[in-house]
This record gives sequence, structure tokens and C-alpha cells, in this order.
Amino acid sequence: MTASIVGWAHTPFGKFDTETVESLVTRVANEAIADAGISASDVDEIVLGHFNAGFSPQDFTASLVLQADPKLRFKPTTRVENACATGSAAVHQGLRAIDAGAARIVLVVGVEQMTRTPGPEIGKNLLKASYLPEDGDTVGGFAGVFGKIASSYFQKYGDQSDALALIAAKNHKNGVANPFAQMRKDFGFEFCRAESEKNPYVAGPLKRTDCSLVSDGAAALVLADAETAKGMSKSIGFRATAHAQDFLPMSKRDILQFEGCTVAWQRALEKAGVALTDLSFVETHDCFTVAELIEYEAMGLTPKGQGARAIKEGWTLKDGKLPVNPSGGLKAKGHPIGATGVSMHVMTAMQLAGQAPEGMQLKNAKLGGIFNMGGAAVANYVSVLEPLK
Repeated sequence: MTASIVGWAHTPFGKFDTETVESLVTRVANEAIADAGISASDVDEIVLGHFNAGFSPQDFTASLVLQADPKLRFKPTTRVENACATGSAAVHQGLRAIDAGAARIVLVVGVEQMTRTPGPEIGKNLLKASYLPEDGDTVGGFAGVFGKIASSYFQKYGDQSDALALIAAKNHKNGVANPFAQMRKDFGFEFCRAESEKNPYVAGPLKRTDCSLVSDGAAALVLADAETAKGMSKSIGFRATAHAQDFLPMSKRDILQFEGCTVAWQRALEKAGVALTDLSFVETHDCFTVAELIEYEAMGLTPKGQGARAIKEGWTLKDGKLPVNPSGGLKAKGHPIGATGVSMHVMTAMQLAGQAPEGMQLKNAKLGGIFNMGGAAVANYVSVLEPLK
């Protein structure tokens, strides 16, 4: 690859009554530019990831980034969307601009404001990331879609409630050390495993602790071409990227396979010239705990139907052989749709630069993997990052 991440910014994720999409965007845009040590005038192109789908009344948002600095006026600016992988779609779009020689420096921003939307509308908006002719009447909205997936997995491979609770407990424990995380509380396995008034079933076998959070937040990064990156104070290079888009209807594929995830990982690892076991850690898309479970299998960590081994045997813990979601993942960090993919890249870049918060920083992190997913394994993006300086 010809590009590197040379600066970044990240708001805390949570519920912010005083913020707007515009204020979140302008904040991280300015902070990322400052972190890269450049001027807004140095930016050649801007890409905004914003899912929206009804969360924000303002639905023409690309130019909101220009509000950050008058010097951004007239820069080519585009908004992209690919469901819950919108953030990574924005990152990959920025990389293509650099690879094509159309830009030296690209500002990438991801944002979502979800918490101002009434509960029933949240479910309706999120369900737009599924195939409405088949899933439009699903009880429980998008959680209901993954509840069906979890039920099907349990039917085929047995009750995996212990594994799901272990994944939830792991990610919540990891999130305690992440100051950007929406929920910084170590719930423990027993709380996550047991149905209770505070942890009721939401859809199928999925409880509240199996579901990621409704969030507001934004993240941004500055991409630079190889030559420009040489003059920057830090440079986290893209060893490889891959994007595999699958059919939208679940009826056209085996939903327990997450085949698009597998294809994206295989392509990225082949391009990078590494094996999964060469990675120091992975940030993966745990919109629901069952998604992380199946992703263990799809990325090649375990055979099909044996994803539970990875968590039960401690492989994916922070001190395991392949730590997964040391940031706390979407489960603890939160999931503001358009910001998530950018956030995953920022969290990974922090780790590789040795600049992750204390308690979250892994020792000797040399190679980081990212998997960001839109819909039910429909949009599948993988990035492999490495520190260059």
C-alpha cells in the first residue's frame, strides 16, 4: 500500500445531549489535523462516513466537515455509506484517492448521533441495514436479525450461552481501560451469563449484555502518501486492505458461515504476506457477541462450529495468543454507526504507535488486524496495519 495514518482524533462515545452531528464532525476534524501537525490547507480531499438512515434530520452532511476550518472550503468532499461498515468504507475511499495519485493527504471522518432518536425509531433505522423484503417485520429490529442467527447457530452447534457471556465479559473488562468507551464497567461472567431484570433477553438467546450500545460519537484520521508520511512524526502503514461485498438477502447464503468475512480476511492476509497468527491483535466487529463468535471461525482462528474454543481457552483475552478487541469493542466502546470503522482504525493505530491509554496498551504490538462489518456479514472490510515510524 502507498498510504499511512499520520494523525487521528476520537471523541468519547456515549449519549451527548449538547452535541450535534456538526459539532462532533468539526471537533474531530480539527483535532486530527492538529495531531498530524499539518494545516487544513494541506488536505487534498475529505471523506465523511455517516450512515444516518433517519437518525439525523440533516441528510446532506459531507460539507459539514468544511465547518471545521475555512481553509477546507472547496476541497473535494464526499459522504459514503455502507451500513455499519460506513467508517471503513470512508477509510478505504481515502486510500483509493491516494493510490490513484489524486491526493497526497486525505482527511477521513466518521460520525453518528443516535441517542436523540426515540427507541422504536432506532430499531426501525437500524433494520434498514437488512433486506427489508425478508427482514422488515423482524421482531426486535436488527437485534432480532442477529437473534435469529444466534438461534440457528445454537440449533446447529449446541447452546453457546457460556461463550457469548465470556465474550461480553471480556470486552467489558477491556473497555474499563479505554477512556473513549461508553461503558467502562467490568460486569463479569456471572452477570453476563444470567438472565436478570438488568440483563433481560432481547432477541432469541441474546441478552442485553450481548448487544452493542446505541451511541453518539465521532472519530477522524489523516491519511498521507508514502513520501509525505516520511516527514511526519508518526506513520502507521496499511500493509493490506480488502473489501468483500456479499448478497444482502440472508436467504441467498449460509448466514452461519460469514463467507464475506472469510474472503476479506483471506485476501488481506495474502496481500500482506502474513498469517493470522502473525497478528499482534485484532479489532473485530462485535455488534452482537454471536457476531464475534462466528468471526473467530470466519477469520480462521478456529474451525467452523468451534469458535467457543477461542474464548473458553483464553486465546482472545488481552494476554492470549491473539487478543481480540483490546479496546472493548463495540460492546463496551459503543457503536455510533458511521464512526465505528474509523474508530477501529484509530484504536489500532494507537496500539501500534505505543500511544494507547495505560491499561489498554498491549506490549510489543507490531501488526494489527481490523474487521468491520456492515449488515449481517454483507459489507466486509479488513485492514492490516503496521508501524512505520
